[in-house]
Amino acid sequence: MTPRRQQSIARGTMRAAAAAIAVCAAVLLTDELVMRLRKPGEDKRIADLQEQVKTNASLAPKLAAENDGITRARRARKARNNVIPVALIAASAVFLLASGRLRSLAGSKPVALDIIRKVKSPQAGIQKGNGHVRHRQPASASPAALDLSAVDEIVRREGTGKEAAIPILQAIQAHYRHLPEEALRRVCELTSIPPAQICGTSTFYSRFRRSPTGEHMVRVCHGTACHVSGARGITEELRRYLEIPEGADTDAQRRFTLDEVACLGCCSLAPVLMVDDATAGKLTPKAACEALGMAEKESG
Repeated sequence: MTPRRQQSIARGTMRAAAAAIAVCAAVLLTDELVMRLRKPGEDKRIADLQEQVKTNASLAPKLAAENDGITRARRARKARNNVIPVALIAASAVFLLASGRLRSLAGSKPVALDIIRKVKSPQAGIQKGNGHVRHRQPASASPAALDLSAVDEIVRREGTGKEAAIPILQAIQAHYRHLPEEALRRVCELTSIPPAQICGTSTFYSRFRRSPTGEHMVRVCHGTACHVSGARGITEELRRYLEIPEGADTDAQRRFTLDEVACLGCCSLAPVLMVDDATAGKLTPKAACEALGMAEKESG
C-alpha cells in the first residue's frame, strides 16, 4: 500500500473517530440537560398524584403508570451513560492512533523535504504602491553559495537526535540571522530529524525567521503607555515610510526590519522605539522616521 493511500486511510479514520466523539458528547450533554429540565416537573407530578390518591383511590393506576414511565426513562438514560463514556474513550483512542500514524507517515516521506521549500516568504511577490507596480525578490532568498560549514559545526555540537531540533535552529538563526533553506536541508541530511519536524518547528515559533533581517532592527514598543501615546500610528507611518508590504516586516532593500514588542522598559519616554541599540522617545510619526534616517547615516 502506497504512503499516499495509507495517509488517506488515516485521515478517513480520524474523521470517523472525530464524528463519533462529537455524537457521544452530544448525547451525554443532551441527556444531562433533559434530566435537569424534566426532573423537577416529574417529581412535582408524582407528589401531586400521591396527594390526590389519598382522597381518590381511583387515581392509583395513573400514579403507578406515571411512576413506571419515569422509571423506564431514567433507567434508559443511566444505561446510555454507562455505555457512551466507553464509546467516547474508544473513539478518542482511535483518533489519537490515527493522528499518530498520519504524523509518522508525514515524517517518514523523503519527499517531505519539499515542505521546506514550499514555505513562502511573506515578502515574495509583487508590491503595489505610489501609483506603480514593481517586482521584488523574495526576502527569503539565500546567497547562491551559502557557507554551510557553520551548520556542520552546530550539528556536531548539539547532536543529531530529534530532541536537538530547537537548539540547532536557534544556533543557525544566531549565525545567519535567519533560517536559510539550504541550512535546513543540510540539517536534515546530517541528523535523524525529519523534514516535517524541521518545518513545523521553524514555522510554529514566532522567534524563528525564514527570511533575512534587515541591516537595522527597529523595535517599536506597544506596551500600555506607548499604545495610548500613539504607538500604532508610529508603526503604520514607519511601514509607509519604508514601503514595507502587507504581511512582511522588512523593506525590499533589507535596510530595516520592523518589530512590535511588548515593552522596552522606557515608559516615561512613551512612545518609544529602538533602532539597533539606540533608544528614541517622546516620538511623533515624523520623528520616528527621522530616527531611522539618523541610524542609516551613522552606520554609513
